[in-house]
Formats: sequence, C-alpha cells, structure tokens
Amino acid sequence: MRVLSRKKQILGLIGWLALAYIAAAIGAVASINAADFYASLQQPTWAPPAWLFGPMWMTLYGLMGIAAWLAWREPGARPALVMFLVQLALNALWSWLYFVWQLGAVSFIGVVVLWVMIAITLVMFWRLKPLAGVLLLPYLAWVSLACALTWSTWQLNPQVLG
Repeated sequence: MRVLSRKKQILGLIGWLALAYIAAAIGAVASINAADFYASLQQPTWAPPAWLFGPMWMTLYGLMGIAAWLAWREPGARPALVMFLVQLALNALWSWLYFVWQLGAVSFIGVVVLWVMIAITLVMFWRLKPLAGVLLLPYLAWVSLACALTWSTWQLNPQVLG
C-alpha cells in the first residue's frame, strides 16, 4: 500500500464512490421508465422482480467504489483503474442500449463485453489487493444474471427488442 495521508485516503474514497454513483446516475436517467418497460416485456419465469434492481444496483455501485479505492491505494494500480473506468462507462451505456434505444442484440453483446471487462477488472484488482477483487464478485454475479436476462427478454420480445 502507498503511504497516503488520512485526508487523501478519505478524499480518495469519496472520489471513487462519487465516480461510481455518477455512472449509476447516468444509467438511472436512461432507466426512468425502466419499471414500466420491464413490466411490459414477456419475461422468463426466473426473472427477478423489478423492485429488486434499484437496491441491488445501489449496493453494487457502493462495492465498486470501495473496490476501486482499495486498488487505487496500491502501487501500480493505474492499468486496473483504467479498466475499471472503461467497464464503468460500458455499464452506464448498457441502460441506454436496452431501455432507451431498445436494441436487443446490441444490448446483449454489450452486457457480455461488460461481463468480460468486469472479470478482467476483478482479476487485476485481486492482484493488487485481494479484498478489492472480492468486492467485485457480487457485481460479476449480478451481471451474469443480467446477461441471461438480456438474452431471454430479447428472444421473448423480438417485436420490441428486435
């Protein structure tokens, strides 16, 4: 771990959390009508209820920010943090692809690419600070579900997500 003052550590934590929640806000703008849109789709029987998405994502963005902060404190973190920022941008973009532009195939490709980027980020964070990698495991699991759900809703609703 780099030697950072307490003030710099606190500001770093606030900064990484803010960055994660800014990405959340960008995705949320695209998701304003997500509950209605989601309810209008034919869904697989295993689809989570719409009310679960908000609390789950808020938790995951918090874990992402903490993970990035833990990685940031380590020497040589720049490549991992760049990968983190790229996947964070793709995460925000996905909501636009799916909910606003309703591009089923592109949304599915996007979420698969996002999954790969999260996995790479997780490994890079793990190598810097194992706890930082562990904190991304719930995110990877949730995006695994999102991959399956994106595929399923696209296939079940070609007239909407074609």
